[in-house]
Amino acid sequence: MADRQNDFSKGSIPRNIMSLAVPMTAAQLVNVLYSVVDRIYLGHLPESDSLALTGLGVTMPIVSILMGFANLCGTGGAPLCSISRGKGDDREAERVMGNAFVLLLMLGAASTAFFLALKGPILYLFGASSGTFPYADAYMSIYLCGTLFVMISLGMNPFINAQGFGRVGMMTVLLGAVVNIVLDPVLIFVFHMGVQGAALATVASQGLSAAWVLSFLTGRKAGLRLRLQDLRLERGRTGRIVSLGLSGFFVNMTNSLVQVVCNATLQSYGGDLYVGVMTIINSIREVFIMPVQGLTNGSQPVAGYNYGAKQYARVRQCIRFSVGATVAYSTLFWAAAMSFPGPLIHIFKSDSAVLEAGVPALRIYFGLFIFMSLQIAGQGVFVGLGRSKQAVFFSLLRKAIVNAPLTMLLPVWMGTTGVFVAEAVSQLVGGLACFITMYFTVYRPLERLAGELPGASEDPCGPGSSPTPRPGG
Repeated sequence: MADRQNDFSKGSIPRNIMSLAVPMTAAQLVNVLYSVVDRIYLGHLPESDSLALTGLGVTMPIVSILMGFANLCGTGGAPLCSISRGKGDDREAERVMGNAFVLLLMLGAASTAFFLALKGPILYLFGASSGTFPYADAYMSIYLCGTLFVMISLGMNPFINAQGFGRVGMMTVLLGAVVNIVLDPVLIFVFHMGVQGAALATVASQGLSAAWVLSFLTGRKAGLRLRLQDLRLERGRTGRIVSLGLSGFFVNMTNSLVQVVCNATLQSYGGDLYVGVMTIINSIREVFIMPVQGLTNGSQPVAGYNYGAKQYARVRQCIRFSVGATVAYSTLFWAAAMSFPGPLIHIFKSDSAVLEAGVPALRIYFGLFIFMSLQIAGQGVFVGLGRSKQAVFFSLLRKAIVNAPLTMLLPVWMGTTGVFVAEAVSQLVGGLACFITMYFTVYRPLERLAGELPGASEDPCGPGSSPTPRPGG
């Protein structure tokens, strides 16, 4: 019944996408509040000046790495589930989900042990100073104890959305976020736990989200269930999950890399003040980029389902709608960032020095944000259709190949300004390269397959391949 209800080969494409994108966007916006609310509260701790906020910023690369492992399994397995559902093979979809769950547990346990053992040297490597290390260490010591909760809630929720249960997926993070928002001020201010209270609130809320996900995926309401017989790893299946999931993994890993390089460079050229400014800018970016990612993620199950069902004209409609909506929203955010940088920064910190340094930095950082939306939209198409190689390449291009080297080179001549210019340049280069490649290698070939042009012979998964969709890309 659930499968018939969520047959994306029927009905309006925009309506199908928005039925998933709206709750997924709301869920992701709420999910960002886990960390952003922590930063807002800690930024206004009177006794810590800006050190608590900056210390929390130093931990962001580690959090990003943990999210990367979750994305490796979630963004790798969920599109394969959608494609299998489109083919009518629900049992394979359940096997993919079971294998992804086991991978999550293994990666979560290994990463917890690694970071707990080496968190001191890693935090200093990632930009901590003698003043900010105590705050960063206190936060991570507690946060890492809840790694499995984070992995399960983030990594398995895409499998709920892939089945068309967007509202259930929204509740996953909504339940946890409400708990986090309530517990944060109580633990931070009432019980005077500071950064430890922020970490404890996050762990408790992620634990609730993880319980909700597992309860639904093992219950009767799910179209695809998490079953014991599907937890045995199979090499070919896990290989496809990892191959496609590397895109989401590298997004987070390269984000972590750039955060480390930015923190270290800013610490060298500007000290704790500019590390704090970057923490605020990253927080603003996380909040405002979520609707873009929500639209993209909402389109992936619809595109993947129709691709598996060989409804290529509908796949093209998915691409047109998601790209158009993404660019329109990004233009609105860009206008807000350019017009009101001061009020946006003031949410996190009202210190005059932070505002003086942060306003010009924010304007530079987001100056070419519209092009960034083209990369998110284009890369979402690659992931949704199982094109792992292209998805991985463009994950690496913007951050690792363009951004990180420029972040180290430009400050030699431009000082701290060079760090923010590097981000803007990478948005321009990465966005145009990804979108143009997607247009000519996916969108145009789909036109031929849909019968809109003669010569429908090539599958967009690769030159000369069979028109039968290949989930592994």
